[in-house]
Amino acid sequence: MRIASPPTTTNERARLNPVVFYGSTALILLLTGVLIAFPDSAGRWLGQAQSWLSRSFGWYYMLVIAAYLIFVLYVACSRFGHLRLGSDHECPEFSYGAWAGMLFSSGIGISLLYFAASEPIDHLFNPPEGVAGSQQAARQALQLTFLHWGVHGWAIYALVGLAVGYFAYRHRQPLALRSALYPLFGERLSRGAVGNAVDCFGIFVTLLGLVTNLGIGSLQVASGLEHLFGLPHSQGALLAVILVMSLVATLAAVSGVEKGIRRLSNLNILLFSGLLVFVLFAGPTLHLLNGLVQNLGDYLNGLVLKTFDLYVYTGQSGKSEAWMGLWTLFYWAWWISWAPFVGMFIARISRGRTVRELVAGVLLIPLGFTLAWLSVFGNSALDLVMNHDAQALGTAALEQPAMAVYLLLEHYPWSRAVIGLAICVGFVLFLTPADSGSVMLANLSRRDGDLDQDAPHWLRIFWSLVVTVVTIGLLFAGSFTAMQTVVVLAGLPFSVVLVLYMFALLKTMRADLGAPQALAAGPLPARPGGVG
Repeated sequence: MRIASPPTTTNERARLNPVVFYGSTALILLLTGVLIAFPDSAGRWLGQAQSWLSRSFGWYYMLVIAAYLIFVLYVACSRFGHLRLGSDHECPEFSYGAWAGMLFSSGIGISLLYFAASEPIDHLFNPPEGVAGSQQAARQALQLTFLHWGVHGWAIYALVGLAVGYFAYRHRQPLALRSALYPLFGERLSRGAVGNAVDCFGIFVTLLGLVTNLGIGSLQVASGLEHLFGLPHSQGALLAVILVMSLVATLAAVSGVEKGIRRLSNLNILLFSGLLVFVLFAGPTLHLLNGLVQNLGDYLNGLVLKTFDLYVYTGQSGKSEAWMGLWTLFYWAWWISWAPFVGMFIARISRGRTVRELVAGVLLIPLGFTLAWLSVFGNSALDLVMNHDAQALGTAALEQPAMAVYLLLEHYPWSRAVIGLAICVGFVLFLTPADSGSVMLANLSRRDGDLDQDAPHWLRIFWSLVVTVVTIGLLFAGSFTAMQTVVVLAGLPFSVVLVLYMFALLKTMRADLGAPQALAAGPLPARPGGVG
């Protein structure tokens, strides 16, 4: 199947898509204004909406997340796996090492540092079922943490990256969220009604994820500086941290994928791996290695069960339902909210890769390290709390999660130097999703331009400024928790778009296998000028 589009010149300059640009900007500023002007009322209403969503759509979230995973595994392992994101003989744009490094960093943000010690401890004292504080609760805590950070979330990224990249590079559509819906909506999409709505909402959801990332990142780095250097716990200090982090992220975004983002990805891997190795060998190494194997076995053994576990038969339906809304459903919606920009970034760096390569790379390259990190830090934290009376760590995990990892590292040798390294790791972990997110926001809000050419610098700077201003406003107005709730609510409608992606991909891949000769002859003509 070949999606036909009018020809265009390769030197045609990218232009702003006014509907998408102004529509998404107005939507995010309107939401921010309401949350800042009415923080208490908005927070109360959003909390009620989240509770309603958990009660009414918990079953839907669990089913649709399972469907995403099953679908990407199916297309990778089936006859569709050899299809390429590009013409049949096209070579990958990036080397395997560079591609793997950017895959690793694209979806691993500062949240992994934020939750590494705090989430297992929270599950220990507030389990969805069982006795709090028990050995069984500790074992379940790591199983649940693995579930939330495991293969399901990466499958969402793989689905979006595959859909956007396949239609962009194999069928010469714009590198945009709308392109993957062309087989289902046809000319209506080209004229812009459906496509503008999808891209506009994609920008809105992406902004929610980036604002959450900057908020968590600034709190994490500010907590580290407070702990290490006695930085005052004030709005002024937090503002300074936000501005510095945003400035560096903007500079990296302006430098582009080939320079800034790739170099940051390499630095990210080195710092991240160094901290992991230190905690593993400076702590109870044998216990941590045994725990890693045990946690992996529990995760794989319960993968099917936990995929569909809604805790219907616990006898504590209210408690379990509240826990699901705060944790599992929040994570599923959070992964979905990050999927537009992470998926688009994955598509942007995966030209020339096969369907099988993309799915295997996204599911396996970041996953192994993520699970190892969570197991080592999680088991270290649980061991200190349960066996070494680390009360301050346990309290911080429940009341001030950003401080938990630093209190954990206090129990290790050379603690001040290691905590300093952890702050640097947090800073770099924040930068890689932030700068790639700004690039993808800019690409989504334009039309025309070459597939391999990112949006102009001023557009990337604009979106970095919007994310920064919105984050500052929400944090200082006390509405940041409300914004996290909006992430959960926004994930629901966008999950429907991902379902449509599956149907569109399956339809087009079947047609492509039926007529491969057109794609085997060589590169396709230049990409069309875009839609919208």
